[in-house]
Amino acid sequence: MVESAGSVGAADLHVHSVVSDGTETPAALIAEAASLGLGAIALTDHDSTSGWAEAATAVPGSGVALIPGMELSTREQYTSVHLLGYLLDPLDEGLLAETARIRESRLTRAEQIVRRISRDYDLSWEDVLAQTVEGTTIGRPHIADALVARGHVPTRSEAFAGILHPRAGYAQPHYAPDPLTGVRLIRAAGGVPVLAHPGTRGAERVIPESRLAQLVEAGLFGLEVDHPENREDAKPRLRRLAERFGLVVTGSSDYHGSGKPNRLGQCRTSAEVVDRIVAEGRGSAPVLP
Repeated sequence: MVESAGSVGAADLHVHSVVSDGTETPAALIAEAASLGLGAIALTDHDSTSGWAEAATAVPGSGVALIPGMELSTREQYTSVHLLGYLLDPLDEGLLAETARIRESRLTRAEQIVRRISRDYDLSWEDVLAQTVEGTTIGRPHIADALVARGHVPTRSEAFAGILHPRAGYAQPHYAPDPLTGVRLIRAAGGVPVLAHPGTRGAERVIPESRLAQLVEAGLFGLEVDHPENREDAKPRLRRLAERFGLVVTGSSDYHGSGKPNRLGQCRTSAEVVDRIVAEGRGSAPVLP
């Protein structure tokens, strides 16, 4: 990858492609970012770096820089916690082993969910595979898309609100390491860890300060505060925590194409913060146009 030279500029630091649960190819994301006048995006597919190479081929002449990244799945007891890792080494052995284990668990879980759903709805594993491309990290969003294709629900969002909601009894968790292990894995791979959308459950369910302190000690670099799904009542507390622990504050759309209503570039990270992340990364470098 091309070495960084100078400021990358402001960026949308949380974008998904068909490699995980987005609906657009990595190359198409670069083209869309260019059409919107974005200077940079981070490709952060779930537990995978497989989309980096394709995205990088679309960068020359686009005017859009690519910041290689990943959204790493972790779990705090019964709560799913996601970590964004930027500029990590995609060949790091520890990270490769852990993400392979996570993806295998995601696949096994997805198959089990489909078997349960198929007892009550016309749905097969082949229907789910039809919603993926080669190399996709298969998960619940692809089951949701299959339910939409079969006409059981009108949208992916309604699938998650209904059939795929835990109260429906079909879903179950997949394996993921704890967040402390996740931060250490990203740092060991030369990456820069940021806690993803930590305010979606509101101010009262923001990560406890004692736990955040442990993550910071392990190398957590920032909090994703400006995110479409963070609740407004949680953002002031997140900003105070960021200031107290010396963390950067990022902004990102969490764009999934047509898979979510979030719009590419609707939340962005300042050029100053992006530059700090780039300076911190050791495992890979931005791809410049």
